[in-house]
Amino acid sequence: MFCLLCLLFLLLGISRYLISFPPDSFKQISHYNGEKKEIIGFIAAEPDVRMDGVRYILKVQEFEKGGRVRGKVYFKYNLYPRFNYGDKLKIKCSLRTPEPIETDEGRDFRYDMYLARYRVFSLCREPVIEKIGEEEGNMILRGIFSLKRVVAERINKLWHEPHASFMAGLLYGYRGGLGSLNELFSRTGVTHIVAISGYNITIIATIFITICLNLYIPRKKAFWVISVGIILFVLFAGASASVVRAGIMGIIVLLAKQVGRMSGVGNVMILTCVLMCFQNPFVLIWDAGFQLSFISTLGLVYLTPSIEKYFIRVPEFLSLRESLVSTLSAITATLPLILFQFGRLSVVAPIVNILILWILPILMALGFFAVMATFVFNPLAQILAWLSWLGLSYIIVVVKWFAELEFAAVDLQVPWWGMVVMYIFLGVIIFQTNKKL
Repeated sequence: MFCLLCLLFLLLGISRYLISFPPDSFKQISHYNGEKKEIIGFIAAEPDVRMDGVRYILKVQEFEKGGRVRGKVYFKYNLYPRFNYGDKLKIKCSLRTPEPIETDEGRDFRYDMYLARYRVFSLCREPVIEKIGEEEGNMILRGIFSLKRVVAERINKLWHEPHASFMAGLLYGYRGGLGSLNELFSRTGVTHIVAISGYNITIIATIFITICLNLYIPRKKAFWVISVGIILFVLFAGASASVVRAGIMGIIVLLAKQVGRMSGVGNVMILTCVLMCFQNPFVLIWDAGFQLSFISTLGLVYLTPSIEKYFIRVPEFLSLRESLVSTLSAITATLPLILFQFGRLSVVAPIVNILILWILPILMALGFFAVMATFVFNPLAQILAWLSWLGLSYIIVVVKWFAELEFAAVDLQVPWWGMVVMYIFLGVIIFQTNKKL
């Protein structure tokens, strides 16, 4: 019976994956890939601002003088003029089918599947754009993204680059303006510090819990207030797979507390994974952020008890022991996947993480209050920004120093079967170690 259920769920999963691809019909914009067309639609996602331009996703509304067609197109445009979520555009461009791209390392980057995560199956090349309207799309998202632009402007006034983008990364996961810092973070294994995780969700939940307690909001109503707050933050942060994962897990844990049935972390992880894959089956295989987010969390939960006994002599000053054990657990858990996906091993990652993780909560708090202070008393905001600038500079100096070491990172690519073998070996070690505890 168990085998039949497994087979049934496997078939359902495959079916769900396959039907996510658009049918090759005249009603889908992807049907016209290879042709030059004129389309009208609105910006349907938050613009992806980078150093070399802005990436947009356009939801098609009209096609070639009033014709109706469904689908989305992806296009790159200059930094200026800048378009926002909800702007209605008329675009003349050549539609193309996304194809895999060969990277500098000789590997194929599945660009087609990368875009499929966003339900995009058409590229808009050489676009000629005319803005013809505004305020399309979801009203709530328009408000959230407008607030985000205001926050970004305040951050840019308080800090110069790359500190401004660094602070934006700490607060809501922005990575567009980091430039060369992205490579330095990658070489030293600290890219995760500018990625939203469960830690950020915990901070958001704590803030709303404090507000509810001070306002004497009943427990049942407080649950809805906190849940809505988490959802809004997930949207504010861009709703990437890792952010959504952290948000769903946070809400599930709150719901378990609400009904008085605290579930195990494993059950919460499985339920979260099922919900996300049901909504978007592409993230399971083609979203590295989704994979790293889940595996690092599993490492913190199941690997930490296996190794923490070896670090009893490490002092607890500034949470040094906790940072070391957590870092090693997350690095060990994600190492096979990183070697398969990116082919790079950061040798200095444990040391660099220990040196900088202790200051991150302080910087996040200073940055948050500095931005809030700009709405009330700007001199206070300047003082808080200067204090946080010292911490940001400290991290940048540490990361640069270690990244410049010749042995900081080693290029080491493993095939998919090598990754599977490594995880089986790791799973056996965790099982045997926890069995003895």
